[in-house]
Amino acid sequence: MSHRQRLDNRRLCENFAFQCAGMDFVASVGRFPNGNLAELFISNHKCGSDADTAAKDSAVVCSVALQYGVPVETIRKALMRDSQGKANGPLGKVLDLLAAQNRGQR
Repeated sequence: MSHRQRLDNRRLCENFAFQCAGMDFVASVGRFPNGNLAELFISNHKCGSDADTAAKDSAVVCSVALQYGVPVETIRKALMRDSQGKANGPLGKVLDLLAAQNRGQR
């Protein structure tokens, strides 16, 4: 079993708002020192709602997977998509937005 890559106690975080399934969300993204994605936090505009809880839980699981070395593309491609390939859930939407941002920076 691989070991979890720990993050610094203090680290930069980028925040952005997005919509998914007609709901408003905010994502906070933390990175490893090399710039790779390390953690996500996702919250819904209705704190405590089922959508908020599901988004937060998915972000926690994603963060743990990333810290144990699972490639972000593996996670992104494993998530549910519609018939046009668009992400169905907030985690997929965040990972797609980050992937598009990375493609734009190259």
